[in-house]
Amino acid sequence: MKDSKKKKYYGVIVPMVTPLNEDLSLDIESIEKILNRFIANDISVFLLGTTGESVSIPNKIKEELVKVVCSVTKKRIKVYAGISDNCLQNSIDQSKRYFDYGIDAVVAHLPFYFPLTPDHMKKYFENLADKVPCNLIIYNMPITTHHSIPLETVDYLSKHENIAGIKDSERGIERLDNSINMWKNREDFSYLTGWAAMSAYSLIKGSDGIVPSTANLLPDLYKKLYNAAIDNNIEESDKLQIITNKISDIYQKGNSLSFSIPALKKIMSHQCLCKPYVMPPLNIDENTYYNLSDINDIEKPKNIVV
Repeated sequence: MKDSKKKKYYGVIVPMVTPLNEDLSLDIESIEKILNRFIANDISVFLLGTTGESVSIPNKIKEELVKVVCSVTKKRIKVYAGISDNCLQNSIDQSKRYFDYGIDAVVAHLPFYFPLTPDHMKKYFENLADKVPCNLIIYNMPITTHHSIPLETVDYLSKHENIAGIKDSERGIERLDNSINMWKNREDFSYLTGWAAMSAYSLIKGSDGIVPSTANLLPDLYKKLYNAAIDNNIEESDKLQIITNKISDIYQKGNSLSFSIPALKKIMSHQCLCKPYVMPPLNIDENTYYNLSDINDIEKPKNIVV
């Protein structure tokens, strides 16, 4: 099996929630607590993605978040920062400010207002990659952008000297297999799996990294899954995948993102990791948590020998 560490971007990359106080200011204490757990497990952090409520956060708070995270991590782990925006210039401006604070790479999905052809997609990402001050990771997230980036388009863009990988959250085993086969032998381009339920499978097949939101809760478990998979320990990685899937189902199964993100924060609040507050239009209506009746299940992996 190939050694993903030959590539620049690999491993467990956690799409971090954005901890907030009741007045919707940043909860600095919780940010530090969450990051220290990531640092202890030597896993990376992805700020301002979907799980981080990026589209709902004011630019001033985004900038403050990046600044705080970089000051806490101090280059001990990689920091990825989302710069997705419907305005290209806004994304470019954000990338420059975030880079000055110390992030390692920027991540961007497509604008989501206008219908886009593959040619639009190519031109957009080329323009962005030409002007950001660091490597760009493409983010394919059809459930929110309502666009699926064709693999042929991604492969074309992968030749750009400043485009270093893709984080793909689109479902579909054929797309997953084809993606890994296209890029697993490319040392200059990383494939990062955003379909968390297929983390073990994708790593065994040759994915370079995984981006699971449930790692906000259990970073150590996903690190063990990753290590087992890259060691080609299929039995162990599959066992850990079953455990992580059961935990994810507690807040994801039957829920849209509008409910699963507040539910994740609710569980993290129960675990004293952060407060449950979310940015509008999301809310913390108690009806969100109808499927969390057995929340104590989150403790069970601690008693499992892995």
